[in-house]
Amino acid sequence: MVRTRKERKAASDIKLAQPDRTGVPSEDTLLKLAQDRNLFEQAERQKGKIKEDDSSDNDEDDDDDTLISPTADRIMDAILWSASLSMLHFTLDVLVQHQYAISIIWPRIIVRTMQAFAVFLLLVYVLHPHASVQTILPGLPARFQSPLRQAIFFVASICSGCYLIHISNRYGYLAVMKQSPPLGCIWVWSVIELNLIPAALSLAIAGGFFYQGGYTLKAPY
Repeated sequence: MVRTRKERKAASDIKLAQPDRTGVPSEDTLLKLAQDRNLFEQAERQKGKIKEDDSSDNDEDDDDDTLISPTADRIMDAILWSASLSMLHFTLDVLVQHQYAISIIWPRIIVRTMQAFAVFLLLVYVLHPHASVQTILPGLPARFQSPLRQAIFFVASICSGCYLIHISNRYGYLAVMKQSPPLGCIWVWSVIELNLIPAALSLAIAGGFFYQGGYTLKAPY
């Protein structure tokens, strides 16, 4: 494109100059302009506002998490434990009938499982420790509540384990089929609830009872 005379004159008015090599800017830089307009302070205030909004959102989430009452949380915990123990009862019931070559009647097994669930729900709700309720015996000082609970499970573990060994070797198959599933569940649950040392001690006592009593692993027929 051919430039006009006016454009050539305007271009000739531009003064030519060497680039600045001193390192000191002759005009305002972007950093100075930002400082003059307090852009950094505005950014910090905006950042703080965002953090406050995030913290308020987290507080709201925490409030939503604490909407469940301690009683409801305890009931849900008891239901979870009872369901697990009931499944164990169901399994042991099927296995013991299969061991004696008895025809399995599923409706009866299901009924016994539901009955075991109701019993375990009550026991777990009362005996299982929960963060909201640590009292097992009202009126007893708090420092004795946990030892009392451990003592109950320790005795239950020894009694259920030793008695299960005894009936499996001395009683008939009808008594074994009826009593071994609940005894096995109580034994397993008691050992789980115990601390490591009393749990190991209770198992050692059951092992000593098995050895000293001359019992065998073979079930009588």
